[in-house]
Amino acid sequence: MRATPAPAGLPGSVAELRTLVLEQQKKLEQQALFIEQLLEQIRLARHQHFGARSERFSVDQLALAFNEAEAAAADTAEGADVVGEPHPGAQPDLLGTVAVPAHRRARGGRRPLPKAFPRVEILHEIEPGEGPCGGCCGTLVPISEKVSEQLDIQPARIRVLRHVRKTYTCTGCPACEGKLVTAPMPPQPIPKSLASPGTLAHVAVAKYVDGLPLYRQERQLARIGVELPRSTLAHWMFKAGALVQPLVNLLRDQLLAYDIVCMDETRLQVLKEPGKRPERQSYLWVQRGGPPDHPIVLYDYDPSRSRQVPIRLLEGFSGYLVTDGYEAYAEVCAQSRLTPVGCWAHVRRKFDEAIKVQGRLTPEKRKGSLAAVAMLKIQQLYRIERETRLLCPKERQRIRQARAAPLLDELRAWLDAHLALVPPRSALGKAMHYAHHQWPKLIVYVKDGLLPIDNNLTENAIRPFVVGRKNWLFCDTVAGAHASANLYSLIETAKANGIEPYEYLRTVFTELPQATTVEAIEALLPLQDDTSPLAQIR
Repeated sequence: MRATPAPAGLPGSVAELRTLVLEQQKKLEQQALFIEQLLEQIRLARHQHFGARSERFSVDQLALAFNEAEAAAADTAEGADVVGEPHPGAQPDLLGTVAVPAHRRARGGRRPLPKAFPRVEILHEIEPGEGPCGGCCGTLVPISEKVSEQLDIQPARIRVLRHVRKTYTCTGCPACEGKLVTAPMPPQPIPKSLASPGTLAHVAVAKYVDGLPLYRQERQLARIGVELPRSTLAHWMFKAGALVQPLVNLLRDQLLAYDIVCMDETRLQVLKEPGKRPERQSYLWVQRGGPPDHPIVLYDYDPSRSRQVPIRLLEGFSGYLVTDGYEAYAEVCAQSRLTPVGCWAHVRRKFDEAIKVQGRLTPEKRKGSLAAVAMLKIQQLYRIERETRLLCPKERQRIRQARAAPLLDELRAWLDAHLALVPPRSALGKAMHYAHHQWPKLIVYVKDGLLPIDNNLTENAIRPFVVGRKNWLFCDTVAGAHASANLYSLIETAKANGIEPYEYLRTVFTELPQATTVEAIEALLPLQDDTSPLAQIR
């Protein structure tokens, strides 16, 4: 009996059939992996839209978030050590953590109003004949009083400054007989303008601190009888940003003179950018550095996000550069021989996303997931940072070497053991590969007690700009973007040094036009100690 020939397209032998089955099985595995990646993206998108934004992480409550390790810290007896080596009597739990003492919570209730506010007393008395009986014929004698205070806020009080310049004629002098002379005005921030230093400071703080766009300020002013078009307000901000350029230059010199700089960038849309369409994105670059007791925050506008921007901004700098994983910073580190420092907050965020895309799992499976294990190890690193926050840099470095370095070795071994077992395109795979590629930068911080564990302070400096951008959306011109960057630099540096922004800008806009020497300009930097003229506006 003859064998029936195989139909066209089907294998004619067992070996060919086995090869076909293996190929189909491989395709099915790739399809299943692709479907799982799509499901992860859907879960993450749903969590970002409907879930909590916090990264607080608690295994016991399965909160799937994280906040520097406070959540998993257990209470212990009063007096237990929280800094340095673990207490001899402290027992580590299964996660390798130790208990820390409970904190004392402040009593709630209404806080007293500041004593600096002026008081207006309103006296309330009882008229004769209005005693407790209702028809009293006796005499009411005051024996005590009860005082309660209310906060009374009035709309902005506006006044007009009239500069009266007297004109004189000279008599009795042969050289200038009959000539006229007029008393000069002190230099103004914007010559021949309606804007006083206080007005400029008010508009700048409303826009760059409170995120109030100029068109809303225009409406506010109109309600109290002041008609100022937004074009005039925009012109004022442009002139104010150009006025403070000498202060920004001095701040940049001091920033680059210190050996630690943190950098980040965020998008900015400029409508009238030469050579670019209005919908194209430009960028605002942020640098944070300077001495720890006098931090400096600088903003710089650039239409590009290329590696040439940090090269330009960091010209002349040497030391440590703290950034995220954006590869544009690698070029400046190589050219200027800078030491790159990684950001553990970005690593933590990626593992947090890997936990959020897991979907509904049993508590046991979720606790034992690889993402949860990584988060717990990172949690312990942040606990060490929290406990050593108030220590001197030398002591912080010693504790990092003693406690954080072994944890980093454990995490590195854990990565090596599981990296090849996780699909690289999954959320967990992306988190692990990010940590793997950034590892040489992530372990640098333990070598110096002044280095931060992450770049969060720089991201926090970006937040005021991002909040404002949600309101005013874009900049109209390149000059306006540079002016805004300068004003943001002064305001955020003042805030970082505990200086009230409005009073500081009012002082700057008053004194800077009259400053004729470098020493006079340096006296207006928002980095002064308690003996400086700016100390009174803290």
